[in-house]
Amino acid sequence: MFHVKQRGLFFVVLIVLLLTACGRSVGPERSERGNQVVVVMAPTSEPAAGFDPAFGWGAGEHVHEPLIQSTLTVTNPDLTIGYDLAERMEVSADGLTWTVTIRDGVKFTDGTPLTARDVAFTYNMVRDSSSVNDFTMLDRAEATASDTVVFHMNTPFSIWPYTMAIVGIVPEHAYDAGTYGSEPIGSGRYRLVQWDRGQQVILEANPDYYGEKPLMERVTILFMEEDAAFLAVRTGAADVVYTSAVYAGQAVEGYGLVSYASVDNRGVNLPVRGNPLTCDAAVRRAVNIGIDRQAMLDRVLNGYGTPAYSVCDGMPWYSGVNEVACDPEGAKALLDGAGWRAGADGVRVKDGVRAELTIHYAAGDSVRQGLAAELANQLSGLGIQADIKGVGWDTAYDDALTNPLVWGWGAHTPMELYNIYHTAPGSDSALYSPYRDPDVDRLMDAALRCSDLEESYALWQQAQEKIAEDVPWVWLVNVDHLYWVRDGLRVAEQKLHPHGHGWSIVNNVDRWTWQ
Repeated sequence: MFHVKQRGLFFVVLIVLLLTACGRSVGPERSERGNQVVVVMAPTSEPAAGFDPAFGWGAGEHVHEPLIQSTLTVTNPDLTIGYDLAERMEVSADGLTWTVTIRDGVKFTDGTPLTARDVAFTYNMVRDSSSVNDFTMLDRAEATASDTVVFHMNTPFSIWPYTMAIVGIVPEHAYDAGTYGSEPIGSGRYRLVQWDRGQQVILEANPDYYGEKPLMERVTILFMEEDAAFLAVRTGAADVVYTSAVYAGQAVEGYGLVSYASVDNRGVNLPVRGNPLTCDAAVRRAVNIGIDRQAMLDRVLNGYGTPAYSVCDGMPWYSGVNEVACDPEGAKALLDGAGWRAGADGVRVKDGVRAELTIHYAAGDSVRQGLAAELANQLSGLGIQADIKGVGWDTAYDDALTNPLVWGWGAHTPMELYNIYHTAPGSDSALYSPYRDPDVDRLMDAALRCSDLEESYALWQQAQEKIAEDVPWVWLVNVDHLYWVRDGLRVAEQKLHPHGHGWSIVNNVDRWTWQ
């Protein structure tokens, strides 16, 4: 049996041999490529449970358009909401009823018409069985006509359209939880024609798709470790290949390195209680303005990214109040004013408490380790002694209650803000770090109760303004997603990628073209 990396390398060599055996050069001209493309993703992008929305397909940390299935809504390039299956929607004044009218003439790939019954079935099914998404806000979905579905909510949820953008619709008559993931029937732009687990997925354009005909008729996804992926570039065995800053200095004939902006952020929580240093708001504010985010980008990511100031930079609900200038001298003044004075060894002390902490990061994650080390280095310049420690995720969540931990977030929904900062049900603090502010809770609750989605954005922004006073988290960088792209391939304009360097790249593969 091959080791995972060995298997990936073997598979690349096999591809090259097959292409050669078929009389194709490794780098074919446009006429030989036709309307097809080969994309390489990391093994973590392969959906372990298959292509079933109930088990994370289209959702989770790697949020993307499900391609095989249709969704009621989509996110536009500016992350506002557009329509797919839905033609219009209405929400009741109390926010407890959403009525969605779907388009006529849509068929599943088995030729069966898609109706509101399939939509209602899908949502009731994922409510009861989803392993990734939270559907506690949904009481039930009901088909009131062949083209009308009504969502009855347990609680107002203004951002429901963002949930509708990631739930692929499955056919009630052909759904089996045991087999659907491997043999999905959908109505999306593509249909699954082959899945070799651990190796590849092949998609072909759905000839009965109701929207614009896909320009790229065949999409092959290969799953490879990073070193094998780079070999695929060197041998010309793929057209779009994920990579990291480690390989950014390389030059490969016939390919260009392309970076796509993301909200795939990295940041640290600063526990507001349980830690004698970070429980001081002055310390948290000093850290926020005292660090040089651009230096972190340059030293850890070779410049491939942007400074991060929140968990939602660039989103419609983002507030510019989060942005701060790098001001180490101002940070030192804050610490001085709060009584944190430098000791003989340069480390600050207040009331017998030394300004020292341990920054935790996920063991085996080189980027998070690098950011933790750079953060520790910069904090030493402020008179704060910081050590770093790699931990497993089995202990990381508990450790984060008293120590800073390097996290990764970023999603196309305001619920990311809610999940990080709102007091968790049945708890006296937020879910991932001991922070609680009743005013923040009130503003976020009001945002969810709002009957107008765009009006809710202002409430999310007001919540951020209050959070910015407390600084319970310090955001460091947004990581660019890097890809090698073959010369002559035009990859359509990308949205801000969410957390997860995976399927987001092919959200609009149907609009890609060869020049």
